[in-house]
Amino acid sequence: MHDIASSSPPRGRLGPLLLIAAGGFVLLLAIAGVVLRDDIYQSFLDPGIPFQTYDRPPAPNYAGAEAWAAWPEQEDPQAPAVFFLHPTTYDGGAHWNAPFDRPQEAAEVERIVLPNWAAPFAVEGAQIHAPRYRQASLYSFMNNREDSVSARLLAHQDAQAAFAAFLNRIDPQRAIILVGVDQGALHALGLLLNRIAADEMLRARLAAAYLLEAPIPLDLFEDALVDLPPCAGAEDVRCIVAYTAARPEERQRIFALTERSMSWTAAGDLEFVTERALLCTNPLNWTTSEDYAPDRLHRGGAAAEGLAPGDAPSAMANQTGAQCQNGVLMIDQPRVRALRRAGRLGEDRRAPDFNLFYMDLAQNAAQRVAVHAEIRAEEARWAPPLLDEPVEVDVAPLEPIDG
Repeated sequence: MHDIASSSPPRGRLGPLLLIAAGGFVLLLAIAGVVLRDDIYQSFLDPGIPFQTYDRPPAPNYAGAEAWAAWPEQEDPQAPAVFFLHPTTYDGGAHWNAPFDRPQEAAEVERIVLPNWAAPFAVEGAQIHAPRYRQASLYSFMNNREDSVSARLLAHQDAQAAFAAFLNRIDPQRAIILVGVDQGALHALGLLLNRIAADEMLRARLAAAYLLEAPIPLDLFEDALVDLPPCAGAEDVRCIVAYTAARPEERQRIFALTERSMSWTAAGDLEFVTERALLCTNPLNWTTSEDYAPDRLHRGGAAAEGLAPGDAPSAMANQTGAQCQNGVLMIDQPRVRALRRAGRLGEDRRAPDFNLFYMDLAQNAAQRVAVHAEIRAEEARWAPPLLDEPVEVDVAPLEPIDG
């Protein structure tokens, strides 16, 4: 007769078997965690309340200095005025839109964002104007739910209000540089569409717009932005520069940029950029061609965290080559680790904590500002003086002359 007990493993072997089983279970959990880490991360960032019933943070008052991360105490009417919209610095969790004065985000903008992304445009005496705003959370850019789109639209309302305050304060003849990074580029594009493109005087004052690290659809230049074309060369003015940078192996980031991102339409709606060709300006040769620009053209990247306004970072040149491919700026892996994108969660939808093209942008902005000033001076020679206030003219009735 078969002894059932004899088929069971000896007691001494149960311990190792249980350890192996437990180890396998832990390994499966680890694999699942890696595969599903983005979903898990998103679940922690979800505010868990519909946007329609969400208690929105108070709107900034752009008449006061507390609503600005950078705001000159004394305006220089002769210097270019830079309007800078910062990238996403709030991940999510408690809010769809971060309170504009949340200390954590305010500190990150001042310590990391401004030194890396705004400072390159402080050229030719240009003054930086950087509003705080109720930015949409990183979570709202990791999905395209109706709530997430509503969060972006609320942030854009603040961008419009800040730009109006900016225009009201600066001299009406000052040259303007418009800069937006990541989420800020989306809002800057909206300002170009809704405010600048339709205003001939504002278009004339625009030295250039730099829309960085956000997809910009080319179809807009056939319609609403027909008078604000892509910059085709390093000295073009009253035009738009745009790129989103990625390494070829960063497939998830490329997919997020080209398939899962949304941008404006000419009608003012947010729609997917899928199947919409994207603008790519190569910051090494300042063209929109797909020619490869080698690293010898790279003027220098910078990790400028913590630098005070006016302090120049140590530029690291010849770090990367670049090539526009299908609307994305494909870059080589920088040699210096400080200029490499981090591997943290959500990084594929986040502007990095450094500026790979810091010196390229700084030198190009100075070049465009100088050319723009020359053009405006020449135009002023031939144009009649502008009147501050319209003058009413009585129209005399025409009377026939007796012949």
